[in-house]
Amino acid sequence: MRMLPLAAALASLLLAGSALAADKQDKDKDKPQESKPEAALLQPQVSETTGSVRVEGRSIDYKAVAGTLIINGTGDKEHEPQISMFYTAYFKKGADAGKRPVTFIYNGGPGSATVWLHMGAFGPKRVVTSDDSHTPAAPYGLVNNDYSLLDASDLVFIDAPGAGFSRLIAADEDKAKREEQMKDRRKEIYGVDGDGHAFAHFITQFLSKYGRWNSPKYLFGESYGTTRSAVLANILENQSSVDLNGVILLSQILNFDTSIDGPETNPGVDLPYVVALPTFAATAFYHHRLPQQPAALEPFLREVEQFALNDYAQALMAGSRLDDARKQAVAEKLHQYTGLPVAYLLKADLRVTGGMFEHELQNDGGVTTGRLDGRFSGPSLDPLSKDSEYDPQSSAISAAYVAAFNDYVRKQLKFGDGQQYRLFASIDHWDFKHNGSEGERPINVMPDLAKAMKTNPNLRVSLHGGYYDLATPYFAADYEMHHLPIPANLQKNISYEWYPSGHMVYAHEDSLKKLHDNVARFIGETDNVK
Repeated sequence: MRMLPLAAALASLLLAGSALAADKQDKDKDKPQESKPEAALLQPQVSETTGSVRVEGRSIDYKAVAGTLIINGTGDKEHEPQISMFYTAYFKKGADAGKRPVTFIYNGGPGSATVWLHMGAFGPKRVVTSDDSHTPAAPYGLVNNDYSLLDASDLVFIDAPGAGFSRLIAADEDKAKREEQMKDRRKEIYGVDGDGHAFAHFITQFLSKYGRWNSPKYLFGESYGTTRSAVLANILENQSSVDLNGVILLSQILNFDTSIDGPETNPGVDLPYVVALPTFAATAFYHHRLPQQPAALEPFLREVEQFALNDYAQALMAGSRLDDARKQAVAEKLHQYTGLPVAYLLKADLRVTGGMFEHELQNDGGVTTGRLDGRFSGPSLDPLSKDSEYDPQSSAISAAYVAAFNDYVRKQLKFGDGQQYRLFASIDHWDFKHNGSEGERPINVMPDLAKAMKTNPNLRVSLHGGYYDLATPYFAADYEMHHLPIPANLQKNISYEWYPSGHMVYAHEDSLKKLHDNVARFIGETDNVK
């Protein structure tokens, strides 16, 4: 999943792990794990198994490697182990490594494990969840993934530092010094730049370990993972001399000024309301909340996009200069596009945040609309609240993903005995400063992706998003791409694909098939293998 607000990430299933000062909160929580040798985290771990998957009717035999790489510091700390990063790699048997693409895949958070893309999108096994409603409790179905990306590329699923089985580590024998080292680790790594460098070090080390320096290389990030991809692509291209064949972005957010989560805290910047409007309209369309239901979604959205960029944007830009008659007319048009009452829209000064929309759209029935996927709904925790207080989509499927992966990694990948799998890292503070910038938000990594594209003009970018994604609206991603500071001729290197799904596009099976086919085609067109 996932680009959750940081507070939500911290509140989510923070499962502790084995320690050599692995986290300040782990020391007292996980007494049973202290029986495991503390030095284990300082050494790479590996478990190799084999399997077979059928992808759209074609059988593929593979070797699976579940393991860790040890990431050292830099400069005078280059021999000091700092992170044990967990990964699961799938290699097609019999393939020529020099010609076989390799794709590095990660979720967002920040600080999320990569269970979502692994078990929902591209791994050889897929957990079965209900399409737009709460998945019943265990036992959950784990099936052959007909849409695994193994037909097009070898796959490397990476857990972010502190998440999944990845851990921050400190090696000093003195307990007080270890605790001070761990404090420094969290400060250095839990942030935009530290996270990007950690992934860059992982990737270059992986290329060396498995002899993949001459393979076609791809990044695939979802949500905050797209933020990471922009930073990471720039680091790899311009600091590590690793030219990428492609960057694949799912549910993109590069400029946090476009976020519809909390724009009221940044008054005077009305862009989030403009770029979120088409997703509001799509969600209202899905739930049949529009005064006049259009016959088809996509022509309707093209109409809403034009209104958002023109009349709506102009009305918001006018601020207090907007006269009452014009304000009334815009509110009535917004009512036609969102289903929200005119009086509510006027009271909101034409500015409805994501949380307000999720709470209000179906509130007459005491129902809250999903954030990560607006197709989902659930009972409102407080019908009198201003904003939604939880995400029905996250509640509907998270348990299935967590249970399926914990079972799969231990029974089939033979990894994780005596360890606990963290859905999110235990992050007290995420440093949003980037390249010496002041302040924490908003962060904008559009210049990073632009620099990677300009210094490698053959780099191709493939953007994917769901129409019902209220966390990272598709039109915000479209807006960002059309405002990248790149020469006009490089715009042709960007392709766009939209789906009738949400943030986790693959949670809708028909969209998963299209996502697979589009990404596989993109890799085939850019791998430079003749």
